[in-house]
Amino acid sequence: MIRTDFRPETAQRIVVKVGTRLLTHETGQLNLAFIERLVRELADLKNQGRQVILVSSGAVGAGMGRLGLKRRPDTIPELQAAAAVGQGVLIQLYEKFFLEYGQVVAQLLLTRADFAARSRYLNASNTILTLLRWGVVPVINENDTVSVHEIKFGDNDRLSALVAGLCDADLLVILTTVEGLYEEDPRISNRARLIREVKAITPKVKKCAAGTGDKLATGGMVTKLQAAEIAVNSGTGMFIACGREPGVLNRILSGENPGTYFYPRKSYLNRRKRWIAYGRNIQGSVTVDDGARDALCGAGKSLLPVGVLSVEGSFDRGALVSVLDRSGHEIGRGLCNFSSEELSLIKNHPSSHIARLIGRESGDEVIHRDNLVISDDN
Repeated sequence: MIRTDFRPETAQRIVVKVGTRLLTHETGQLNLAFIERLVRELADLKNQGRQVILVSSGAVGAGMGRLGLKRRPDTIPELQAAAAVGQGVLIQLYEKFFLEYGQVVAQLLLTRADFAARSRYLNASNTILTLLRWGVVPVINENDTVSVHEIKFGDNDRLSALVAGLCDADLLVILTTVEGLYEEDPRISNRARLIREVKAITPKVKKCAAGTGDKLATGGMVTKLQAAEIAVNSGTGMFIACGREPGVLNRILSGENPGTYFYPRKSYLNRRKRWIAYGRNIQGSVTVDDGARDALCGAGKSLLPVGVLSVEGSFDRGALVSVLDRSGHEIGRGLCNFSSEELSLIKNHPSSHIARLIGRESGDEVIHRDNLVISDDN
């Protein structure tokens, strides 16, 4: 069910994500006019008494412009080096423009590891919340100088949704070069119809997404839908809108719908469950029988070894694993109390056999229900 008690115009804490394609010209040089307009709109939201967090791509693109590169580098070291140059360029510009409107900014460079480790996750949250309390605008980017996976797959859309969940934001706005999510690719079909509202991210909705071949940007509509899944399951509403339209942020926060709005879920994940579901990388999987599936999905029970049919991957105790049914469909994910080696020994056995089979005392559950997140479509 969707949250009917929330309207985007009432949002007080807002995360805005802007992509490389908006921040740079075709030449790779930064689009100073756009950046100045973006900052002015964000500063105006602050003047309305709202809290604003900016998740900004563009470090590689800015580095390309400063270095005079004509095309996006191909190798990871070159991408990281371009990002190292570009990060300084970007934050310098943001600081300059925000200062003209009397606003202070702070730079945070995050990696996937900052979300995977519980202590670092909480520290990042505390830092952002403190900055907001002080009236500072956090400017967040992936630390592309050391991140390999993020550069390769373009994860700033997902990062913005993770940040929204990290700080309990009311609204996430992803600004892009198109108006929103279309039923088909508008670059190919002139009959493509814009989807104004999404109440549930169904397989049909996912089929509407398409990747991008842009030489500067690394994300696409697929990653924006992935971000939407994270956001709505964290209780955050989300817009995809065209950043090239002047005043688009103010239109959204005045009650208009200039793009595609994703409704937040009424029963959303608490902070710990968000961290389990989205903060960590999956390191393996377990397949369960029908009885275990029904107990997990229908009755909210813990996963016991007797219901485990097979184990895939190599992982240690405490790893995040995907829980699959017999057909291979993911029904959830959770923190496993056993290593893959131990789990292979105790699968299909009652809990009373655990100590004898692995040579140590332990709890009864493979995954405790408090450390398990069940997928929405089950």
